[in-house]
Amino acid sequence: MPSVKRIHKGDTVKIISGASKGTTGKVLAVLTKKQAVLIEGVGNKHRHVKPNQLNPRGGHKDIHVPTSLHKVALVVDEKTGTTSRVGLIKNADGGTTRVARQNKDKEIK
Repeated sequence: MPSVKRIHKGDTVKIISGASKGTTGKVLAVLTKKQAVLIEGVGNKHRHVKPNQLNPRGGHKDIHVPTSLHKVALVVDEKTGTTSRVGLIKNADGGTTRVARQNKDKEIK
């Protein structure tokens, strides 16, 4: 299973498979237990709501459907749209740093 530390909130990602293939967007949230991410502009659906006391007419509401982590790749260069796998390396002080594997281990901010 992919590690969730590799994709963070605020990263720009590109969808690499599925109906929205090729779409890029900003990560709004990372759902660690579901191994999924919420991407801005992707996965907007309607949910039908039965009538209840708070909403006597019922109707529908807009929801945000998460995208699985294995369907997204991190965008390294936003101008060209190139993606990369993400690796983690240990620093001298004991912390970890994310690096882009396709760009000769370039550090990701």
